[in-house]
Amino acid sequence: MKKKIVVAVTGASGSIYAKLLLDKLQQLQGQIAEVAVVMSDNAKQVWEFELDDTTHGNYPFKTYAKNDFMAPFASGSARFDTMVVVPCSMGTLGRIASGVSDDLITRAADVILKERRRLILVARDTPLNLIHIRNMQTVTEAGAIICPAIPSYYSKPKTIEELAMTVVNRIIDLIGLENESYRWEGI
Repeated sequence: MKKKIVVAVTGASGSIYAKLLLDKLQQLQGQIAEVAVVMSDNAKQVWEFELDDTTHGNYPFKTYAKNDFMAPFASGSARFDTMVVVPCSMGTLGRIASGVSDDLITRAADVILKERRRLILVARDTPLNLIHIRNMQTVTEAGAIICPAIPSYYSKPKTIEELAMTVVNRIIDLIGLENESYRWEGI
């Protein structure tokens, strides 16, 4: 069965992860029924600053405004399978953990959790304070998956993009899509 996926991009540093995920989802469209994208205002600014481009609006996916509560994934009846918040700011994580649905990102996350579907939060901050850790515990106990944007090195990445892809490939695995990527075989 093809997946229906929401990708939410917040204003945390790490726009490369969102860009590479959207690029990869384009490549895997045969496994996907629908991708919906929502970005915070800060996410667009950070994307443009970090990546020196404005391509965030050029993907072939339906994009929704951050306050568009009429978006289909604002309701459980739309049956989206998975939501990925990438990168996930600690502010967004805190609002999700507290059940505060003050924009489309947090409303959609609340819907995904209440419907017992897959919510993947790609946390991108360091160091963590105790509030962050407790919020991660709260959302994990509610059913979310914390996937920190911590790259792996055993594939010996040569570029920043290859390094960031180690995180994106983990996200793709967590979504449940088939993907050709480096697999640890041991030494």
